[in-house]
Amino acid sequence: MDRPEAPSWPLVGRDEELALTRRFLRQATVNGASLLVSGEPGVGKTALLDAATAFATEAGMRVLRAAGVEFEAGISYSSLHQLLFPLYDSFADLPPVHHEALQVALGFGSGQPPDRLLVSNAVLLLLRQMATARPLLLIVDDLPWLDRASSAVLGFVARRLVGTSVGFLAASRSHTGSFFEHQGIPEVVLQPLQPQAATELINKRCPRLAPAVRRRLLAEAHGNPLALLELPTALTGSQRLGAASLPAVLPLTRRLQSLFASRVSRLPEACRRLLLLGALDGSGELGVLLAAADEHDLDDLEPAERDQLVHVHTNTRRLAFRHPLIESAVVEVATSSELRWAHTALARALVVQPERRAWHLGEAAVGPDESVAALLEQAAHRILRRGDAVGAVASLTRSADLTPDPVERGRRLAQAAYIGADAGGELTSASQLLDDARRASPAGSLYATAAAVHLLLNSDGDIRTAHRLLVGAIESGDHGYDADDPALIDVLHTLLLVCFYSGEPTAWEPLLLALDRLTPRAPDLLTVAAATFGDPARTGQAAVARLDALVAGTSDEVDPTEIVRVGIASIYLDRLSECRDADWRVVRLGRDGAAPARRHLGALLHLCFDDYHAGRWGEAAELAEEGIRLCDEHGFRFFTWYFQYVKALLAAASGNAGHSDALTDAMLRFAAPRGARAAEFYSYHVRGLNDLARGDYESAYQHTALISPAGTLAPYVPHAMWVCLDLVEAAVRTNRFSEAAAHAAAVRQANLAALSSRLALLAAAASAVATPDDQAAELFEKALALPDIERWPFDLARVRLAYGERLRRTRATGKSRVQLRRALAAFERLGARPWVERASSELRATGLAKPRKAPRPAVLTPQEREIAELAGSGLTNKQIGEKLFLSHRTVGTHLYQVFPKLGIASRAALRDALAALPEEADAELEETPDR
Repeated sequence: MDRPEAPSWPLVGRDEELALTRRFLRQATVNGASLLVSGEPGVGKTALLDAATAFATEAGMRVLRAAGVEFEAGISYSSLHQLLFPLYDSFADLPPVHHEALQVALGFGSGQPPDRLLVSNAVLLLLRQMATARPLLLIVDDLPWLDRASSAVLGFVARRLVGTSVGFLAASRSHTGSFFEHQGIPEVVLQPLQPQAATELINKRCPRLAPAVRRRLLAEAHGNPLALLELPTALTGSQRLGAASLPAVLPLTRRLQSLFASRVSRLPEACRRLLLLGALDGSGELGVLLAAADEHDLDDLEPAERDQLVHVHTNTRRLAFRHPLIESAVVEVATSSELRWAHTALARALVVQPERRAWHLGEAAVGPDESVAALLEQAAHRILRRGDAVGAVASLTRSADLTPDPVERGRRLAQAAYIGADAGGELTSASQLLDDARRASPAGSLYATAAAVHLLLNSDGDIRTAHRLLVGAIESGDHGYDADDPALIDVLHTLLLVCFYSGEPTAWEPLLLALDRLTPRAPDLLTVAAATFGDPARTGQAAVARLDALVAGTSDEVDPTEIVRVGIASIYLDRLSECRDADWRVVRLGRDGAAPARRHLGALLHLCFDDYHAGRWGEAAELAEEGIRLCDEHGFRFFTWYFQYVKALLAAASGNAGHSDALTDAMLRFAAPRGARAAEFYSYHVRGLNDLARGDYESAYQHTALISPAGTLAPYVPHAMWVCLDLVEAAVRTNRFSEAAAHAAAVRQANLAALSSRLALLAAAASAVATPDDQAAELFEKALALPDIERWPFDLARVRLAYGERLRRTRATGKSRVQLRRALAAFERLGARPWVERASSELRATGLAKPRKAPRPAVLTPQEREIAELAGSGLTNKQIGEKLFLSHRTVGTHLYQVFPKLGIASRAALRDALAALPEEADAELEETPDR
């Protein structure tokens, strides 16, 4: 708005806050800034925003204002629509992808719901472009009522304004939760007025108050400016003059509500009807208001304007209530008939915005109405695809309220419970919804069973009971095994996870039977996940091509559920690195409160796994801590063991054996009574690695054999592939040579090399370790010549160490030193202390003293060097990929490996690091004569 209305009353007692506001605006104009104003209701937050608007306009800034509205809090992007509507004509100046994203998100266009991160970047780019011509100030009032999607986008923008000419100023009530993530944004808390300032303000408002009345009002107001301004107007003339007694008082907030209600009630009916439309719509758009108003027009608002309840800004075509309490009062005084009329009128005006229209139709309904219930269910599905699980639950719950058929009502409530438990992280409300669903339809449904299973797993329930419930619901359901039934597919995905948790081959039989019975055929993602997450050693090869296609699709996927499910299918075929961009989108949305908590956890776990295998151990530790915290905050007790596993792995590899043992103890205590054998297998993996690190090879053999006995890859225990080298090494170290050979043979027969480069490296190394000395060197050389193995630094270093040890035993000292040096350098970069000690000990045994100098970064492969040089010249990953016929993800993966090798953290340092790189980057070691 270019010409804001001036505040009705000057800000009294706010000199310090006004000075702070001016400083903030100067900073925003020069280099961008954000500020949050918080305080109790009525303390003057909106008045301070009004003053900031006036200051900014005087300084030549353009001001955009929006306010959260309770009745719009469930409609995605409604607040962002309100804020950016004045810039609509400038949307076309954005790049096409950002233009389309804003058009669809804000309801101006149709198409695939855009990714939240894409919308956030589009808004940030739009604001940056607009601010180049004229500094810009965004003002957002009443943050607690912002919808989740708008909150996430604005939180993203507010933390990225440095270097612009954009300011972000927002207000929020103290002690009131919101979807807006304000961490990192400076905050000023507005306190009640001091007694002197409070007296000055009430005297300005009503100078003829009797002294006794003034004292009473000052005592009741407790320095609240809104109460000081408004309470006198509730009194009659005789009361203000002290000629009549004052009425009994209510608590402050209730008294103010009552005050506004009385003022609204005195307005003419036509005026109240327009105010009601404005309050229920919440967008402030006069176009919507007038489209819904029938015979009413803007002239009917004149009494409310004169009473300073609202402002009509004709230049921006918006209606603004002077305070949120006025909106609440407008709704409070309306009759049920007036509310239904307003919602019906708004639904008629919002025919091109199906989500808002469905919500208003739902509020207008006086009883069960299946047509409206169906519209709300459809809206819930659209909301869920955008990642807003809480909004989807709200829409489904209202849909259920309007459903006449008890069975359908129970189904919708059960679906809401399932979404809340599976994705939203609202386990308490999900439990209540599930109880309601059972009362509505005692026969139950697929969604009811799935919701019950999620609640069971996160309480003290066991896997066998969860499995029995799911299989029973599937086999007794009336779904006809229709592959297009979303409830059936969701339940089958849940059953897939439960089968995995059980670690029992027989648990998979009902799932595989159900997949065979699906018609016309099972969805690709479900069948691929069953093949690659169930028993990949036997069924994974047939699904590799389909998995790669699904992984490629995550670059454009916006549904967090689909992203996480593709990640699940990718774990054991080592495709998580190709899912990183999508997983990070989900994590960022989760941190902003815009992605479901359960999906946030799934994406975190997948990033942890990829980080561990790729050698990004510091990031893996940080993300694991975040996962444990989220499990605790949202009640997802069952999933804590996943993140304990990551932390235990890192502790074992880094030499913190005691901490690793404590974590696996906790995992086993949790898993054993629940029948969660997958968690037990994960803990045995860690214990085996811990044993190998400290040289306890007998214990290492026992632990790894618990996952998969020597000579076989246990069926439906995919973790057996990850420990194949551990088991073979432990067997050789304990003189179980036949067991080692048998296991290596089983690994070769399974052809793990066809699944991923990491598994190819482990399989080849297992064969080399199990082979007698005179034949091992050739097999080790073949293992180290495999393509793409530099992506797995810890596994590669372990293979080099094993090869170096074997070479030393066969007195090939020179060759041994080459492998041991490279292994040592890699272990040192990773911080793998036990392995550093083991490699160092082996080097000393070859006759080498300590290094002459600290080891320099390892030598780059030819492809790494070429990619690094191109990146150092300024090319982007995409440009490098086009030049070398690689994908941009592959380029990024190589650069992830190059940076730590060169000891740098950014592309800017590449050129200097490459220039200083010698031809031979291995550490020089001082040799002593062989004896």
